[in-house]
Amino acid sequence: MKRRDFLSSVGVGLGLSVANLPFSPKIALSAVPPLESAEPGAKIARVGIYPAIGICRVGGSKKWFYAPELPGVPADPEGGFKDGTSKIKKQVQRFRIYAFDSEGRVISELTDKTAKIEWRVHVANTKAAWYGFNNPLDNGQNAPGLPTQKRNQFIQTQDQRERMLIIDPGPVSISGTQKNWDGEMPEYGMTGRFWQSVDVSLGQVRTDDAGRLLVVPPDGISASPRESPITSFADNDGWYDDWCDGRVDATVTLPDGQVLTADGSWVACVGPNFAPEIPPISTMYDVIDSMNWEQGWVPDPQRPLSFRRDIYPTFRRAALMEWVSAAANLRKGWLNIGDFSNPEYLKRLSDPSDANAEFRQTVFANFRDPSDLTPTAFIDQHLKIPLMPGDGVNHNGSPLTWFQFPKLQYEMLRSWASGDFINDFDDPSLDDISDLDDLPVEARPYALTEAALEPCSGGAFHPGVELSYYLRLAPLYQRNTDQNAEPFRIARGNRTSLVQDLGFLLDFETATAGDTPAIGPQMPGDLTRWMGLPWQPDAFSCQRVAMQDEFPIPVWWPALLPVDVLSEHSYEQLMREDLSPEDRLKFFNNRDWWARGVTGIGYHANASYWDGIQNMIRIWQEMGFVVSRPGPAQDQRVPGIPETVFVEVDRGNAESRFDWQPTDGQLP
Repeated sequence: MKRRDFLSSVGVGLGLSVANLPFSPKIALSAVPPLESAEPGAKIARVGIYPAIGICRVGGSKKWFYAPELPGVPADPEGGFKDGTSKIKKQVQRFRIYAFDSEGRVISELTDKTAKIEWRVHVANTKAAWYGFNNPLDNGQNAPGLPTQKRNQFIQTQDQRERMLIIDPGPVSISGTQKNWDGEMPEYGMTGRFWQSVDVSLGQVRTDDAGRLLVVPPDGISASPRESPITSFADNDGWYDDWCDGRVDATVTLPDGQVLTADGSWVACVGPNFAPEIPPISTMYDVIDSMNWEQGWVPDPQRPLSFRRDIYPTFRRAALMEWVSAAANLRKGWLNIGDFSNPEYLKRLSDPSDANAEFRQTVFANFRDPSDLTPTAFIDQHLKIPLMPGDGVNHNGSPLTWFQFPKLQYEMLRSWASGDFINDFDDPSLDDISDLDDLPVEARPYALTEAALEPCSGGAFHPGVELSYYLRLAPLYQRNTDQNAEPFRIARGNRTSLVQDLGFLLDFETATAGDTPAIGPQMPGDLTRWMGLPWQPDAFSCQRVAMQDEFPIPVWWPALLPVDVLSEHSYEQLMREDLSPEDRLKFFNNRDWWARGVTGIGYHANASYWDGIQNMIRIWQEMGFVVSRPGPAQDQRVPGIPETVFVEVDRGNAESRFDWQPTDGQLP
């Protein structure tokens, strides 16, 4: 068996103890597309940039860390995700170039030592010139998309909208090693202008010591030159933010003088991930992978399925949701299901025998079926995993009221329930992997794409956390018109303007019609324009969702924006050896609201919802990150407290009533 086949069939492990595996990062490579390494001495025929879609995350600090580069292994910056103050470190996306032979087999990564590489990056922010958000447009009659008007529609002509509303730095080029490494060279900055009065940075480019490209995101700033009020969770005229997206290109000159244009990538700069070790139960990689499969662009998953690669990630994510959502933490109160984090339960989950079939079917019945679109689906599929709102939440009684799994992810669960998988979870031959270069060369390009998209939310798209529903639609990809294009490559548009005028109202028909459809080949700024403007009100206004039932309470996107957390104070108490086991367990079971103390909630009885989301524009960096911490020591074990817990840390001052300076010992 080739090493590629071995890795794609069983995944790659980290050699961690079984007792801790449910909460441990784990590499599990996607099975498709299958690649092979080239023969020694093969001639380079093609080069490509990876990841195919990269993700930067804004932060106000000058400090930064690399985006994940190994599937299943989250970013782990030294010193944490803040810089020692309230400021959040930036997540920087690194891009690499790989060479292929004429048969599409991977030869090697190209660096400054093996080729001359000139990078070009063109990002833009076009939110203010786009249409407002309501709900996804692609769900048909199950959740009809509601037409929306242009943002800032009082600016009427296309020329005016281009000059006033588009933040476009234009393309920026860079080459060499460690160029602009300290970020002090203005020629590598990406700065545009808004409202013809404000310079807005959309980040900058750098290179590392091997000549790889680094896209450094902006600071996460939102403002209004007109001092306009916030009147909407998603659409606010006169405002800008610094999210952006666009093309990543490269020209490669080989030692023999051959010049190749690399298959281009895309980069998006979005908001922070406040629970970076807890993946969404469905990721953006799952969404696009399912679309590729539904389109027939990739083959069916290898049979029998791998428990480690195809099934375990979903169960692990379900287990981890209990650390960011009270509804998930109290799941046994509304579902007859076991504890996914329990090693004995996991052992039963990984058993494909006929004798275990009834158990698997019982567990499977607890996961929401995305194919159920009957008139009573919103009731029948309510108390299923995960308890999160879906695309159709705007329409009472919609079968899409609740979160929907991508079809491929759910079909893998169905195959698991029928026993069509192998129990490869504890295979002792699995390699220890700590770096991308530990993987066989043929696995590295697509591992980069999977790692970049795995932390991103795969629903519900209202509009979402980082990016939205359009990424599940085939016309957005090069493969839609070019059967030789790789999966995950965004199609490139050629409009003469970044402003796109589709008439007074935007609906699905207008978004997909014409020679230059909105959901089609993309221009810089096209992916992020669908998201909230500015980004903070949408991201932070969607926490708990008040429904007619008092329990359980659904939540939006808890893996990116936590809702119910174990606070650092409670963690400190549960670790106290002078407390009784009973008292330590009380502190462990205590969960606090992640957004506690924000103006407009609780103590601020005279404040409103709008006060709260406006305040988040100012204090978003004060919010805490949920990260893993060790539980009580072995000789201090407390029944009910696991050896690894997830704790909210580095929380700053989120309460505006404490914006004061003490004088003479006075209290506020």
